[in-house]
Amino acid sequence: MSHYVSNHRLSESNKSFVNQLSIVSIPNSVQEALANKRWKAAMDEEMKSLQKNETWELVDRPAGKKPVGCQWIYTVKYQADGTIERFKARLVAKGYTQTYGIDYTDTFAPVAKINTVRVLLSLAANLDWPLQQFDVKNAFLHGELTEEVYMDPLPGYMPERHN
Repeated sequence: MSHYVSNHRLSESNKSFVNQLSIVSIPNSVQEALANKRWKAAMDEEMKSLQKNETWELVDRPAGKKPVGCQWIYTVKYQADGTIERFKARLVAKGYTQTYGIDYTDTFAPVAKINTVRVLLSLAANLDWPLQQFDVKNAFLHGELTEEVYMDPLPGYMPERHN
């Protein structure tokens, strides 16, 4: 990387961050991730969290039911000084394979509008309210799901069946 990019004008913390980027590689497959103990530990942590929160029940899929696929998303979390905080793996459903009116009838994603965030920050600054920042490892929405949703197990990483 040093043949293509000069970092002589960067601060020491930014140099550290840029150097970390060239050292750490994001896996391109489950097999590649499972071969690295840090990525495997991140995957294990995600699976334990999903099982602890009873996100799913491992069952046989009935005939005629269309499954939703899933995939792993890998990211590296960095601290402010550029050092690695942790390796993060998330198992996500491929919801884009579903058909409106057949697999689902509506969607809901609670997202704060930027104007709302700006108003809250302005109030906090003007009224001397304390602010805190949190990094939530796992967030689960507790909504009632009326549809039956089946997800394909991910090849190469299968949770144990608990009967």
